[in-house]
Amino acid sequence: MKPLHLDRTNALCGILFIALGLFFVAQSLSLELGTTFRMGPGYFPLVLALFLTSLGLVILFQATRTQSEPIEPLAWRGMLFILTAPIVFGLTVRGLGFVPSLFLAAFIASFASQRMKLVGAIILSIAITLFSVAVFSYALGLPFERFGPWLRF
Repeated sequence: MKPLHLDRTNALCGILFIALGLFFVAQSLSLELGTTFRMGPGYFPLVLALFLTSLGLVILFQATRTQSEPIEPLAWRGMLFILTAPIVFGLTVRGLGFVPSLFLAAFIASFASQRMKLVGAIILSIAITLFSVAVFSYALGLPFERFGPWLRF
């Protein structure tokens, strides 16, 4: 019989999915489920949680079929900048408004890559901001302030 090899990365991912899925299954069972045609507030979260658990089982099963590769070191720089950007956006959007907050968040997130230079980050941030304003403000007509009270003199 062939010895069991376990891909640690995929096994950890599968176990995490299973644990989160089972947690949300337990949480959704405390809500009214309803039926398929008259769904209650717990029906859709239950279906998603069961899907997440099933996905975790598939990943865990696949982890037994492949050879393990070494886990690479964490990209701390990327995590720092990518996680900081939406926090800055959330803290500044009411005061600065959509346009400056989005520009600032995109500018911060662009430095997650070590290859990004200052001029490239500015150009990328302007492009993302213009595209987002065109889509969300003009095309969809969402009612938000483009420039907030902190920028009114």
